Amino acid sequence: MEARPPIEVYDELDSTNLEARRRAEAGAEGPVWICALRQSAGKGRRGRPWSSEVGNLAATLLFVTDKRPIEAAQASFVAALAAHELAETCLGPGAARLKWPNDLLVHGRKAVGILVESGARPDGRLWMAVGIGVNLKHAPENVERPATAFADHMAGPPPAPADALEVLARAFERWRQLWDREGFPPIGRAWTERALGMGARCEARLTHETLSGVAEGLEPDGALRLRLDDGQVRRITAGDVFF
Repeated sequence: MEARPPIEVYDELDSTNLEARRRAEAGAEGPVWICALRQSAGKGRRGRPWSSEVGNLAATLLFVTDKRPIEAAQASFVAALAAHELAETCLGPGAARLKWPNDLLVHGRKAVGILVESGARPDGRLWMAVGIGVNLKHAPENVERPATAFADHMAGPPPAPADALEVLARAFERWRQLWDREGFPPIGRAWTERALGMGARCEARLTHETLSGVAEGLEPDGALRLRLDDGQVRRITAGDVFF
């Protein structure tokens, strides 16, 4: 079996990403997975709250990298591939698809969210906090995009968070090692094979504008290549995309 970093499981934390940040800013390097059975202040992308009910998985990998910030952000694709492996282990092939930039959908509904944060260290390297939230048992209600849980698509009970994290952590380590050895190209190809909407029309909601066009694929650094209706090509590096 693949080696993986140590895992620490806590009954409750405010946020696994916040705990990773605190440790990193105190000088910790990891690598270590920090898992909370419950989060009192879970957070998602762009400052959104993240529901963290008991029975779901909330975990963050803290580690240090020599990669430049633009490359380090590709860790979200590594996390997405690991989450896809977990979904297929639980639900079978074909149930899950990846959506740019960092969501996993099960039968068209969001089941996994990924939040990558980083910061500079005094030695010039970056600390990375890769947070992954998986709706194993419960799906949030009254959210912007329809959500689902693994349990909604399983005949038996979903895995316990600790068991799910074991699968996720080993998958993440395997993809991370490939990323370190060969860079982003094999990660980008694997992600695209599992992706939703490449070649289809979409709407990209950015901070100050909304764009419509065709999602042509990933750029070499992981940005989304969007061809607008007037033929222009835009690189989308952050935002929400709807197909």
